[in-house]
Amino acid sequence: MSRINERPATKPCVLASALGVVTAVTTVGGLRAEEAAQKETARKDAEKKEVLSLEADSVIGQREDDYKVESASKKFTAPLRETPKSVTIISQQVIEDTGSLTLVDALRTTSGITFGAGEGGNPAGDRPIIRGFNAESDTFIDGLRDVASQTREIFNIEQIEVSKGPGSAYTGAGSTGGSINMITKTAKRNDFLDLSQTFGSDQTRRSTLDFNRMLTDQIGFRLNLMKHDANVAGRDGVDVSRWGFAPTITFGFDTPTRATFSYYHVEADDMPDYGIPVKPATASNPVRKPVSGDKDHFYGLTGRDFRESSTDSGTFRIEHDINENVTISNTFRQVRTTLDYIATNPNDSVAGNLERGLVWRSPKSRNSTSEGWVNQTDIQAKFNTGFIEHTMVGGIEITDQDVHNRPYAFYTADGRAISTTNSCNSASLSSGNCTTLNNPTYKDSWDGYYTDGLSYTDTDTQTKSAYLFDTLKFNDKWSLNLGLRYDDFETESSGYSTGTRTQPAGNFKLENNNNFWSHQLGVVYNPLPNGSIYAAWSTSRNPVGETAGEGNDSIAGATQDLEPERNRNIELGTKWEFFDGRLALDSAIFKTKKSNARVTDEDGRTQNMGEVEIKGFELGVNGRLTREWQVFANYTYLDSEIVDGGVVGGVDGANDGNENPSTPENSFSFWSTYQLFPFLTVGGGANYVDSRYGNAANTIQVSSYWRYDAMANLKVSKSLDLQLNIQNLTDKRYFDQVFTTHMAHVAPGRTVLLATNFHF
Repeated sequence: MSRINERPATKPCVLASALGVVTAVTTVGGLRAEEAAQKETARKDAEKKEVLSLEADSVIGQREDDYKVESASKKFTAPLRETPKSVTIISQQVIEDTGSLTLVDALRTTSGITFGAGEGGNPAGDRPIIRGFNAESDTFIDGLRDVASQTREIFNIEQIEVSKGPGSAYTGAGSTGGSINMITKTAKRNDFLDLSQTFGSDQTRRSTLDFNRMLTDQIGFRLNLMKHDANVAGRDGVDVSRWGFAPTITFGFDTPTRATFSYYHVEADDMPDYGIPVKPATASNPVRKPVSGDKDHFYGLTGRDFRESSTDSGTFRIEHDINENVTISNTFRQVRTTLDYIATNPNDSVAGNLERGLVWRSPKSRNSTSEGWVNQTDIQAKFNTGFIEHTMVGGIEITDQDVHNRPYAFYTADGRAISTTNSCNSASLSSGNCTTLNNPTYKDSWDGYYTDGLSYTDTDTQTKSAYLFDTLKFNDKWSLNLGLRYDDFETESSGYSTGTRTQPAGNFKLENNNNFWSHQLGVVYNPLPNGSIYAAWSTSRNPVGETAGEGNDSIAGATQDLEPERNRNIELGTKWEFFDGRLALDSAIFKTKKSNARVTDEDGRTQNMGEVEIKGFELGVNGRLTREWQVFANYTYLDSEIVDGGVVGGVDGANDGNENPSTPENSFSFWSTYQLFPFLTVGGGANYVDSRYGNAANTIQVSSYWRYDAMANLKVSKSLDLQLNIQNLTDKRYFDQVFTTHMAHVAPGRTVLLATNFHF
């Protein structure tokens, strides 16, 4: 049976209604704001260069066009220069200048981050890997965990904070290699309207609106809209389509009590793309690499495959200044996401298929709904104990997430179940279940059908946490940073299985309950007012089922009784500011060790006995070299080793000494712009990622690559500018994701974007 994806007629109506809200608020707000506007005129231009947000997780006092950011999350109780941790902040200007449209686009500007591939969960979604460790469940929005499977848009994002190294004291479960915190756009004190229309290669069409209006002296409203449609450059038959809106209103500007209501809605309708298969191993070439040939080849079926997703998130935040030194706040967020897809895995499992120039189209699917909420209460305080100055943040956090997933079952036209692996023959070729390796036809007719499967899983994950952070400043030279967190983590999974490699057939119920402490300790020395040297130690924990049914680390029968994996990081670093604070330079050396890792013992049981170690070095620079010249660059070196990989294929230590998967030894990112004239800015950048393996056995590998980008911005007038971005300038065909088996994902080819931006 074929699937027809119809777009509900309400979507254009919703966008039209949202535009109507802008008009209405402009009219009504204008009546009230007219009088206030006369008072605001003198300071309006200055305020336009300020990012003034009530969110404690946001930057305050930063110029909008700066690459360098002064401060980050409220849990960092010191300025960035005096925070004993590697933190990279991708500012809004970097996002705009590079033409980034998704979280993955923006993260490419930061070295030490790669991206993972997978079969389940969200095959086309965000799977960042930081310093060699999976961070798909370590993404946060305004300091609250955002674990749901999705491809995250950034039309409503102010900046992105990447924290490196184990950090469960800040984030809770996970964050072995680091975490990602996205700061959303909230109402500002100045009125503005930004409209952008982008046209590009591969039928790219993108429209965004950013509208801000002060309704009264103390109430501000902001609305962001987005509509995006495009084919994926260099990938036959692959396209993306999404739209969204994000209104927010803030009460209490310049008062002791402030409240913000925010809502976020995004829908996407894409063609999922697993990439291309890897070659079979041979005696002369035991390391498998992607097949050679045309990297435009798409092995999916556009008549069968689809990926539809939606995200709805509502947030209420209130904060109150008890006095000038103490602020208490509470944030509540309710989230619902859906993910429905059928994707083709170009399967290599059956020997002989690829050798004969054939590929089995293995169907993968998910039909899930995730609902959850999080409540976080914080108190921020500044006080002295004798000569010691304290900047303290303490809080409690409670979360609850329920995920229901019932994947599809696939059948041939005569009612026989379609296997995920099979040998290709003439019948499977004519039915569309197979295709040719060198000339796949994604428009093949598929004569099978699918229904809701018998298997389903319900996963319920709850956490209760308490944390405390304190920066103790002894004098202008020395300070001590302390962090402590307690987590009570409970996960339960139940449902029915038709039988898999990890789950026998029948009803099942699995659970894992753990509680653990996480720590952060850092000593900072300021040899000069513009620089610091620090030494830091931090820990994190990875409990079983930390992805809450949304990713690869789901609870299973073999793991439900295991303890959390333990991680610790030792780091020595230095941070400096130059040119009156306009340019920041930082570097760090570190050693991260994962112990108690889950591996297989000699009896075939999963045990907490593995160990992985990653040592490395990082260097970063961001800010202004001159008034006209900005730079955002970083380099990461990673030396990874699987110290104890357990028993593999009956051989104890078979993987010992191997490199950790998806951990390139060298990675580098550089982006820079220069204002040639007051009306013309040009820029460009380069990214390098070393070769990396897809599995712990180091038997699948993708090559290193360089990618180059360029941009130019022409200011036609105060209200109009044109921006040209060319991404992947040389049309380099490279692989940005590699799976443990089967396939590697091909990155987009050359993409040209021309944006017309209006500012009022």
